[in-house]
Amino acid sequence: MATAADFLHRDVPALDRPGLFRLGLSASFGIDERGIEEALERCRYLFWNPRASRMTAPLQRALKKERAAYVVAGGPTLAYFPGQLGKYVEKARLILDTDYLDVLQLYWLGKMSRYSARMEEELVRLREAGLVRALGVSIHDRPRAGRLAEDSPLDLLMIRYNAAHPGAEQDVFPRLERRKPAVVAYTATSWRKLLVAPKGWTGATMTAGDCYRFCLSSPHVDVVLTGPRSAAEWRENLKALERGPLSEEEARWMREYGRLVHG
Repeated sequence: MATAADFLHRDVPALDRPGLFRLGLSASFGIDERGIEEALERCRYLFWNPRASRMTAPLQRALKKERAAYVVAGGPTLAYFPGQLGKYVEKARLILDTDYLDVLQLYWLGKMSRYSARMEEELVRLREAGLVRALGVSIHDRPRAGRLAEDSPLDLLMIRYNAAHPGAEQDVFPRLERRKPAVVAYTATSWRKLLVAPKGWTGATMTAGDCYRFCLSSPHVDVVLTGPRSAAEWRENLKALERGPLSEEEARWMREYGRLVHG
């Protein structure tokens, strides 16, 4: 269980980042440019792609001011062939006016991207050339994620993990020790399903902040992504994290609540 001292920041060797702020930002759900600029004052892990137009201008300004402070993760929306990877990296570097991308990521492995021997070779080539610093994938197939955690050149796994879907605790987390890739949790609210009390539930309803605290209370999760709709939601999430890791009592009721939401 995380302690209050290390709850908001974490050394992440796989990304070569000491003291990384553990709440990452996605701009996919409506937060405007002004809200993104506010978030960038604290947030250092950015989930970005060229289509995330609201994030691009604030991120360009932030990187120009202090490039080394930020971790920019992104990848092509669809990636089935090696040539797509290099094209994406060049486009991203040009748009952001940066020499490198921090994390080159394949999205939803097995559905929107493919991980073959040729794809792996190209990923490693781009990293060795210094065009990207780390390699990652997002993946729902937990057993496969566990295998990649143990045996692959990947530096980062972005996985579904929340109170309704805690299966990574059995399928992925026990297999991290060998290579220690970074772990980014997403769908923390289970696409907002955890924000609606399940049928028959009479206790407290989980908030988005509760969902992020659940994820970050795992010692295996380095960063959790948030997709606020506004600057006000961003502030609410930050305030919730100031409560620190879950108590044993909170963890029990959130797990029971999540089990009922999962059905």
